[in-house]
Amino acid sequence: MPKDELTGDTQWWLDRVDMAGPVVEAGAQEADKIHELTADGMAAMHEQGLFRMLLTKRVGGAELPLPIFIQVIERIATYDGSTAWCTCQGSGCSMLGNYLAPAVAADIWQDKPNGILAWGPGKAEARVVDGGYEVTARSMFVSGSHHATWVAAHCSTVKERDGTVRLDADGKPEDRTVLIRKDRVELTDTWDVVGLRGTGSDGFNLDDFFVPDEHTIVRATMIEDAGETTTLYSFSTMAIYAMGFASVALGIAQGFLDRFLVLAQEKKPRRVERPICENPVVQDEVARGYAKLSAARAYLRNSVDEAWDEAVRSGSATIEQRMAIRLAATHAIHEAKAVVDTLFDTGGTSSVFASAPFERRFRDIHAVALQIQGRKTNFETFGAWLMGQGPDMGAI
Repeated sequence: MPKDELTGDTQWWLDRVDMAGPVVEAGAQEADKIHELTADGMAAMHEQGLFRMLLTKRVGGAELPLPIFIQVIERIATYDGSTAWCTCQGSGCSMLGNYLAPAVAADIWQDKPNGILAWGPGKAEARVVDGGYEVTARSMFVSGSHHATWVAAHCSTVKERDGTVRLDADGKPEDRTVLIRKDRVELTDTWDVVGLRGTGSDGFNLDDFFVPDEHTIVRATMIEDAGETTTLYSFSTMAIYAMGFASVALGIAQGFLDRFLVLAQEKKPRRVERPICENPVVQDEVARGYAKLSAARAYLRNSVDEAWDEAVRSGSATIEQRMAIRLAATHAIHEAKAVVDTLFDTGGTSSVFASAPFERRFRDIHAVALQIQGRKTNFETFGAWLMGQGPDMGAI
């Protein structure tokens, strides 16, 4: 899209983040303690419409271009990584609204300004019954589960009434997503972790739970079934999460760097008369960190820009562009982590206090790097493709 249009729209959204950001950051420490985002933080985010960025316009969403979306996610993460993570996750889930029956999508989002859908991995099976399915599921890592209004489980097996497994057109087991009102499930209290504690990524269990047919969808065929759609929905949720969670990492690292620069003006290590901002070693580390973040950010944004522009022109990004996003995203996550690690050490004992703005970001960036988008095997995926092997379509 034209750069002047992109810049104007981007600034409008970044301003929304900066209105909510101070409230979000003020509650981040409490969110870590209670393992969910605070009510005040969520209210501020909802007031600015930040959970509806990728929701279809048909039910009150913004359908934001992805080059803008990733900048907004990064800005949120400068205030708090957990909030940015939940916003990215919820945004990806909300894209389902483009394909659900209008009445169902309206029930989740249009009629509920604070409506949020959340899901995670796990094991789930559906059995055909009158009017729908009985579902047994063990879901986990459901980021944003506490503030979600609906949750979903992905059933990798669907059994017919006679017990046979339902197959799709390619002869593979059908994978059906089922949607459930969150107030009808009980969350499992499992999210006691090192970083991203505020995401509340707990799980839920279902046992022979009835889900009406209209609250289910087959994601593998939903794009084809929907027919003509807008540019945003030509991108897979895997691509959204790759670029989005990479932006979370960049934002966490940028937030760390920004606050480190303030510390550097004041901190005088024991038996040292001058602040660390005058230390040549620290100056070198700050410069290298700034360069790492700037380069990783530029690579990611350029990759997303090119893919978006191609999707606008032709209807979808090329395989080469999708693979570039895959590499740029994982690269950005690890570059961001490297910057935080270096500055955490340089900050000395100032880095370890919970009351300081560093240790939470340190823990959060390490959690981001361990998620599927940060897996080092993603480098192998790109390297194999670059050397002539077929692309791993599930990774892009």
